[in-house]
Amino acid sequence: MVKIREVESLRDLKRFVKFPFDLFAGDPRWVPPLILDELNTLRRDKNPAFTYCEAKYWLAYKDGKLAGRVAGIINHSYLEKWQRPLARFGWLDFIDDFEVCETLLAAVETWAKQNGLRGVHGPLGFCDLDKEGMLVDGFDERGTIITIYNYPYYPQYLERCGYRKDADWVEIEFQVPPAVPPKVAKIAALAAEAGRLRVVNARKAKDLLPYGRGIFDLLNETYRDLYGVVTLTEAQIDSYVKQYIGFVNPRYVRVLVDDQDKVAAFGIAMPSLTTAFQKAKGRLLPFGWLHILRAIKQNDRLDLYLVAVRPGLRAQGVIAWILRDIHEAAAADGIKIAEATPMLQSNLKVTSLWKHYGMRVHRRRRCFYKEVAP
Repeated sequence: MVKIREVESLRDLKRFVKFPFDLFAGDPRWVPPLILDELNTLRRDKNPAFTYCEAKYWLAYKDGKLAGRVAGIINHSYLEKWQRPLARFGWLDFIDDFEVCETLLAAVETWAKQNGLRGVHGPLGFCDLDKEGMLVDGFDERGTIITIYNYPYYPQYLERCGYRKDADWVEIEFQVPPAVPPKVAKIAALAAEAGRLRVVNARKAKDLLPYGRGIFDLLNETYRDLYGVVTLTEAQIDSYVKQYIGFVNPRYVRVLVDDQDKVAAFGIAMPSLTTAFQKAKGRLLPFGWLHILRAIKQNDRLDLYLVAVRPGLRAQGVIAWILRDIHEAAAADGIKIAEATPMLQSNLKVTSLWKHYGMRVHRRRRCFYKEVAP
């Protein structure tokens, strides 16, 4: 028999966060998150997204043992912007037991109906920068630090519960050749020679901090029409700038500004932290931070996180300029393989960028949807 319990204390929340560490123990494909980061994301007093979101968390027990978890989220900014009366589910993990999955999802569905909503979709987080999308293809591939890993039975059980595809993301991997592909190099040179923009000369991560807010403002502008995206608030932007911008490797970041020193385009990549996070096992202390520091300084893999270009500049080769510069730095540093983080399958303008690099689509993930009666 499955029993469901709502998370009501910090002790319960820690159980919620640590459950996957048991579920995926010893699985080389799973990349454990940092426990502190997970707690801060899920705590109302830590995550600025709670100014427009509300959430509940549940734990499922089977025969007295912890067997699963799920978060339910109501994003009021999403409801207002997209006019789709949907709750979200996220942080869904469960043992290989259909009854456990069904019970967890039923908790979210009941809560959604109690709040007058007509459906549930996910996995999604509080905002688009949280992990999203359930793995539906590529189960034998190791994940990254910003993606969800799950077993093949997950999507099978969701479909049995009546969930269907709402959107798909793809992940692309490619070899980094010693030289930039000729067509990319040519387009990049033309964009740079046009003289409309200049590259921010950032030798240290802190040199990028003055442009942090501009980066996220441009992100808000260029990503606003993508699936489920809502505008990041000022408080969220401040939090992300403090949390991330100061720790990037500027060799793999390109920020282009206009003649008024405003961010017009950017690309952000990072040496892969996948192996480092696996070694850290969810904790920075005592040695997790050392594994991460080593990965940042010496690596043969690169993760491509974000790229954005002001709408009026998209047809002027600016993305090729950014790609060329990051490629040159990566090749000089001995990077052999690069991986583009999840992109909407329907976003052909972005996925077409990698056709010059012998890409392979090696993972696919899905947002599921189910209509529920109010």
